[in-house]
Order: sequence, then C-alpha cells, then structure tokens
Amino acid sequence: MEQSSEILAAEAAAGSAEAFSALLERHYDLMYRVAYRTLGQQADAEDLVQEVCAALPKKLASFRSDAKFESWLYRVVVNAGRDLMRKRGAHARAADGWGDVELMRRAAAVEKKESLSWLARAMQRLSPELRETVALVLGEEMTHAEAGRVLGLKEGSVSWRMGEVKKELRLMAQAEEMLE
Repeated sequence: MEQSSEILAAEAAAGSAEAFSALLERHYDLMYRVAYRTLGQQADAEDLVQEVCAALPKKLASFRSDAKFESWLYRVVVNAGRDLMRKRGAHARAADGWGDVELMRRAAAVEKKESLSWLARAMQRLSPELRETVALVLGEEMTHAEAGRVLGLKEGSVSWRMGEVKKELRLMAQAEEMLE
C-alpha cells in the first residue's frame, strides 16, 4: 500500500532520504507545471523547481501534517515564483534606460523565435498575480476556494482575479483583431 504524501513528508522532515526521494518522484511534475504556468518559460520553470527541491528538506520542517501536502507544496512553489519575479524586477530597475531597452529587444526576439500559442503569449502579459491564479484554477483545475487557500486569499478574491483575467484576455484579443 502506498504511503500518503503527508506521511512521507513527516518521514522526510525526520531525515529519511528514501521518503524525500519518493516525495520528489511523486510531486516533481506538479511543481514543474505550477512553475511553468506561473513563469511561462521552460528554463525558468526548471531552475525554479531545482531551487525548490534544494530548499525542500529545510522547508519540510514547517509542514503541518494536518494540512494536505499538495496544497502546502503549491504554496511553496508559488511563493518561490513570486520571490524570483521580485528579484528580477529589482534587477531590471537597477539597469539604466538603454540597458532596459536592449533587454526588452532581446526578450522580444527570443519570444518571436519560440512559437508560443496565443494564449501562452497572452498569459505573459498578465500580471504575476493573475498568472499564478490562472495556473492554479485552470492549469491545476483547483476550485476558487482551493486556489484561495494556496494563495492566501479569500475565495471571492480568486473569483475577482479570474474575472479580471477574462477581461484582459478579451481586450488583448480585440486589440490583435484590430491590427489584422
């Protein structure tokens, strides 16, 4: 019989390398999906998941076994993504104006080379808060209440964010249609 993730987490927190390995094997894809949907770039998602995996042994000490492990893990990945986005924002603000223009030009060239679907491109234009909400609600098929628990928000706030996503996507689609 397969042990629950909550039991494995408790064993891993107590130092069991076997339990830790089982947790990573079981949940690596989940961590990657959330990271990718939040950050939108494969390399960024891979780097973030590696950072989370490296930090996970220490973080497991904060896991309360009365909570669902997957919900706790979603929060760990989302928070790590937020930290990365903040760090990038600080680095971008530190560059002078010409450096920002060059960074934006290079980012645009990379984006053109990658053949992303319209939705993936549109997702990148959403704010990080809206992106992480969409990643959980649509990507992970969470209810608004579940996503609210992961994000530390009320269910109504998640519903409001999803409404904002619909509005912004509609406006983006209309703007693209006008350009065609």
